[in-house]
Amino acid sequence: MSIISVRGKPKIVGIMGSHRDNSPSVNDARLLGEAIAQKGHILLTGGGPGVMKAASEGAHDAGGLVIGILPTERKRPLPCYPNEFVDIPIYTGMYDARNIINAKTPHVIIALGGGTGTLSEMAIAVKSGTPVIALNAPTMECDDDRLFTSASSVKDVLQKMDKILSGVP
Repeated sequence: MSIISVRGKPKIVGIMGSHRDNSPSVNDARLLGEAIAQKGHILLTGGGPGVMKAASEGAHDAGGLVIGILPTERKRPLPCYPNEFVDIPIYTGMYDARNIINAKTPHVIIALGGGTGTLSEMAIAVKSGTPVIALNAPTMECDDDRLFTSASSVKDVLQKMDKILSGVP
C-alpha cells in the first residue's frame, strides 16, 4: 500500500453512516473515501459494513490510510468488523460507547444517512466542537453554524470539508 505523502500533519476525516449494504449513501461514501485519500487525509470510520465499508474501499483504492473504530474486542469480533479495507483496526470493546471516539477524534465528520448510531455520533461531535457535514442525514439546530452544515451533493461536501480543514491547525 502506498500512502499519499502530504506536507504537514494529515487531517483525520470521519465518515459515519449506515451499516446496511443497501444504504442509498453507499456510492457517495465510496466517492468521498476516494477523495479524502486523494487529498492526503486519513479516513476514520466505525470499521464495519455498509457506508463504512464503501468509504474504506474508496480510500484504500486511492492509496489512503483507513482507521476503523470497532465495537468489540479482538477475541470477540462481530461479522464484517473490521471490513477488509481497514488498515488500522482499533478494538474498543465499547460497543455503542465507541461513538464517543468516532465523534471526538476526526477534525471533521461527514454524516451520510444512517440511523441512531449516526445521530448519536453527530450530536456528540457537535457538542464536542467537531464540525459535522450532513449529506442525506437529519439536520440539527446548533448555536454555532460552523459546527453543523448540510450539503446537497458529494461535491458540496468536499468544498465544505476543504473550507473547514483549511482553518484547522
